Amino acid sequence: MTKTAPSELPSGINLWRTSELNEAGFNARAIARMVQSGVLVRLRRGCYIRGSTWAAEKSWVRSRQLIAAHAHGTLTTSGGGLVYSHTSAARLHRLFLWDVDDLVHVTQKTTPSPVSHGRDVVAHSGVFNEGDVTFLDGLPCTTLERTVVDCCLTLNSRQALVLMDHALRIGADSARLESMCDALARRGGVLTLRRALRNADPRSESPGETLTRELLQRLRIEPPELQVEVRTVEGRHRLDFAWRNKKVAMEFDGRTKYFDYAPTDEVIYKERQREKALTELGWTFIRIKWRDLFQEHEFKMRVLRALRAAE
Repeated sequence: MTKTAPSELPSGINLWRTSELNEAGFNARAIARMVQSGVLVRLRRGCYIRGSTWAAEKSWVRSRQLIAAHAHGTLTTSGGGLVYSHTSAARLHRLFLWDVDDLVHVTQKTTPSPVSHGRDVVAHSGVFNEGDVTFLDGLPCTTLERTVVDCCLTLNSRQALVLMDHALRIGADSARLESMCDALARRGGVLTLRRALRNADPRSESPGETLTRELLQRLRIEPPELQVEVRTVEGRHRLDFAWRNKKVAMEFDGRTKYFDYAPTDEVIYKERQREKALTELGWTFIRIKWRDLFQEHEFKMRVLRALRAAE
């Protein structure tokens, strides 16, 4: 007699290997139907996540789920031969990444076989020094400083700066990074690493703020101060960027900067009250959105007009 597949996935579990679904009573045809209907989402060959869980997650959480799927699907944590590295380690460290793909990066001591990993995996070979490996979310990965170095050797200059700003902000050891950089003389990508370390500023609170600062520098616009506090009748307020002597402020309006942490209406109301109070003190505001960072001529003209008008 043919066994009938269960009508629902078991509760309390969100991530499965194919073998686990089989053990729960779902054959290949039933799994295919659930994927087609959206009950399951296939993260990689042989590993699935509950569709409702995947749909509710933000993009950066999904990126970490892909790493978890790799570990779950390949039993990496029990194998002991692989360490998550590069941008995958950066995600496990919760570092900011900008415009980076979701490929899973692993490093092992021996040269990996070209067919030993799936198409969603980038395999590196390398030597781990003492103290280069830690565990995050139960997964082996490179330490914060080793992760920063590995990433900067492969990312472009703006991506590297975004990562470096945040790494220093959350406590990366700049002296250790300098030492690691010196040891990599003439290595491909070391100039990007050195430039990111030299230009980094841990006061930047988001990728958008980092890229705004980088653009101001590249366009040779008078540099502003970062995270400037101003007192008004509404209390103390912190400005992303400020030319204090001219009372010109620039704010990066990245949506997640506000709306992930408080109800939209409340945030908008408080922001309007804050800006009104600062305007009454003579401050001029320049508001920057993501698209402005890629319209460089218009961006430059807006900033220069505001600065000249304030002279």
